[in-house]
Formats: sequence, structure tokens, C-alpha cells
Amino acid sequence: MADDKFILALDQGTTSSRAIVFDHAGNIKAVGQKEFRQHFPKPGWVEHDASEIWSTQIGVAQEALSKAGIRASDIAAIGITNQRETTVIWDRKTGKPIANAIVWQDRRTAGYCDSIREQYAKTLQDKTGLVLDAYFSGTKVKWLLDNVEGARERAGKGELAFGTIDSWLVYNLTGGALHITDATNASRTLLYNIHTGEWDDELLQILDVPRSVLPEVRNSSEVYGKTAEGLLGAQIPIAGIGGDQQAATFGQACLQKGMAKNTYGTGCFMLMNTEGEAVPSQNKLLTTVAWQLGGKRTYALEGSVFIAGAVVQWLRDGLGIIRSSEEVEALARTVDSSEGVMLVPAFVGLGAPYWDSYARGTMVGITRGTTKAHIARAALESIAFQSAELLEAMQKDSGATLKELRVDGGASNNDLMMQFQADILGVPVVRPKITETTALGAAYLAGLAVGYWQSTDEIAQQWQEDTRFEPQMDAAERERLMKRWKKAVERSRAWEEE
Repeated sequence: MADDKFILALDQGTTSSRAIVFDHAGNIKAVGQKEFRQHFPKPGWVEHDASEIWSTQIGVAQEALSKAGIRASDIAAIGITNQRETTVIWDRKTGKPIANAIVWQDRRTAGYCDSIREQYAKTLQDKTGLVLDAYFSGTKVKWLLDNVEGARERAGKGELAFGTIDSWLVYNLTGGALHITDATNASRTLLYNIHTGEWDDELLQILDVPRSVLPEVRNSSEVYGKTAEGLLGAQIPIAGIGGDQQAATFGQACLQKGMAKNTYGTGCFMLMNTEGEAVPSQNKLLTTVAWQLGGKRTYALEGSVFIAGAVVQWLRDGLGIIRSSEEVEALARTVDSSEGVMLVPAFVGLGAPYWDSYARGTMVGITRGTTKAHIARAALESIAFQSAELLEAMQKDSGATLKELRVDGGASNNDLMMQFQADILGVPVVRPKITETTALGAAYLAGLAVGYWQSTDEIAQQWQEDTRFEPQMDAAERERLMKRWKKAVERSRAWEEE
């Protein structure tokens, strides 16, 4: 079956929808990609039009098939990976969203989180593995139900469905037949108990979310159903779902305890496999479901940096010092160091290990000699510094010492930054041949379910190293730089008033 068939991965990201056709060796046959609009109705608010997400996603799926020169009947299965925590509520009858989707970056529920923190933060963390923050879906669901006219009442009558983006795509792909999610996406809602593997009544009560809106939670790899007739030209099994960071961890074949990957996208996400143990974090990391196969959950520790690649977009769109994101490395290379400039890109607050919603971006160490090249270099270094803090926290929590860090995502192709990342971590940074690991992970999850790949061992053997960056900085210099970075972070914290 495997040789003449392919897997279609739908990779629904924060700024674009993509579709990638993979062959049996895990190679890319074709890619379709389309950006969609970002809506910023108020400072700190970020929204997407869920209907536009669906239309761009189905559009790129058709584009990828035609670029690959294949028909829908040549696809063995579809795997879905998605921006996590982004929240959609739609009408079950019409399939129309009741409002724009609230994006994971959105901070509108920060005040509400503060108001219940003292009473409920510990209960929430014990059951969900998450810190109480506006980042997760649960408070966004509550906000929509409270602020869209008539929504609570309609939810009570069973007329509304909530889903993260995976649920929204599956619902539309199956013509409204399925309202499901997988354990990885469920574990990002603040409503799901990662120990029992179920929606939790106490959590629903705390966040005031009715059970009637929730999707059914399934494995990350199983045949859920088929695409609706007439959608793609043949009915294709939908067989894999994984939130983007978990899918990337799977695609990087971090299948054993203590293995870790870092994805450099809009944000930066580091995950370390802890196998069957949901390790509670003492260092403000998240404990999350890495994947669920055959009813068995694998867990991971996760640290998130909210602004990574987005700092480069800001240099381009906000400051105008580069014309395209690709130019940043060449500009940064024109200087040997940032000459003491530190840029803390806390544009939407700080993620792990600070969780400071009120931090804001700051740049320190500027002198008359500072040029745009120093700023560009400081921006790239800020991504590596933030990641180094995550790894420090992870090693403390897990007791595991990292042997190497596997990297992927757009900015992992920046050699200057990857070398600095290895230097500041003091461990080798390894970039694989295929850096599209998020989509590849979704493809693997789907392919496993239909027997396209036989086992996780077969998947682990497919992973291939492309470039290895060995640390070259001495320990004293590394320590000096990390100390300066932490000093700069302190300057950015609690800047906004509550």
C-alpha cells in the first residue's frame, strides 16, 4: 500500500494555513500555503476569522494535491496539526462561528485569571498540568459565552459547539458529522484532567463552561472518520490529530524519555518527553499530553516563549529595518556581537518561566554606537536566551541532563542563531534534514493509524541529522551573558499596570 500512496498533512498555523504531501520515506512531495488576516481589535487582543481559516486550509489542501500531481484517492490518510489554544464557538446547525476565534496570544482574559488565581490556581495546575493564564482556551470559552449576545442561553440548549482549531477543521472536513478533539489539544484547555484523560466537572464549574459545548476526546492516532463526499474528490480517512508542538515532538522522533526539541516559529516551544509520568513542574513549566496512542498517554514538560520569530517580523513591519525576514541573518552578521544591547521581546507579556502578563518589550544597553545591525543581532539572540531559560527549568524539573537539542521551525534555518543557541546552552543543537517536523508529526500519527507506517520504531529510524552546531563559547562567557539577559528581563517585568 505504502509505495504508491501518500499522506496529506494539514498544518493550520497562527499566520498561515499549509498542506504538505509526504511520501513513505517522510519526504515532501508538495506544499500549499496561504497566509490569512490577523485581527487586533484592541491592544492585547488577537483574533482570527475561523471561516477564513477553513477556506484557506481546504484551498491549500487542493493546491498541494494538484502540485503533487496526484488525486485524492492516492492519499492514504489525512493528519491534522494546529495552532493550539485558539478558541472557536460555532452553531451546530449552521456551522457558522458565533464570533471571531480568540487566538492563543490574546490577553483579554488576563484580569479574570488574576481574579480567580488565589482560589483556584493550585487545583487547576494539579489537574491540568497548566498554569492559570489567559493563554489557554478555557477562559476564552467563558469570555465568548459571556460576551456574545445570547451565547450562554444557546449553549444551555445544546445549540453551540466549542473547539480548538483541530475540532473546527474536522467538523468542516466531515461536513459537520464529527465534533471531536484529541488528548493533546484537550490538555491545553484548562478543562481536561490529564491524569484521568477526561473533561473534569470541577474544572468546568470553576471556569463556568457547560459540558454541552465540549467535543469528544480521542486518541492522537486513530481513524476518526472520512472527509465529506464531494470535498476533495474522494473520501479520505482522517486519522491523526496533534497540537502543533506535540506533533513536532513526534515528528522529531523524540520518542524516549529525556529527549527534547525546540520549535522556532511565531513563538518558541520546547518540549521534553517524560514518557508515562506527568512530571509536576516546580519551575513554572507546563505538564502536557505529548500524544495518546491506543488509550495510553505519553507526557511532556513544555516551556513556551510567546515571541520568537515574531520579533523578526517586528523588525520588518514595525521598525522597517529589514525588507524581508530572510535578511535578518545577513544584517546581524555585519557585527561581531550586539555590543551589550539586549532586546527583551515581551510584546505580549512573558511566558515560562515568568508568566508575567504585564511585562512589555524593552531594549537596554543602547549607546550612540548602536546600529540596526546590533538591534538585529540582539533580536536573534533574544530568542536563544529565552530558550536557554526554558531548558534550565526543564533540567531542574525532570532531573534529566540533555544530550542534544533537536530544532525545527522556520527560524531554525538561521545558522547564526543556531550557533548562538548551542553556545548559550552548552549542548549541541541538531537540525534534521526535514525541518517541517510539525506537519511530518501529523503525517506520522495519521499514517500509523492506517498501517502506512508500522510502528514508532520505523518512524524513529527515518529521522536524519542534517547540521550539528557544537557549543564554542566558554562557560564563563556563557554565564556572563545569561546574567545580563536576566538583568534585562527584570527591567521589562510588570511594566503595565493591572
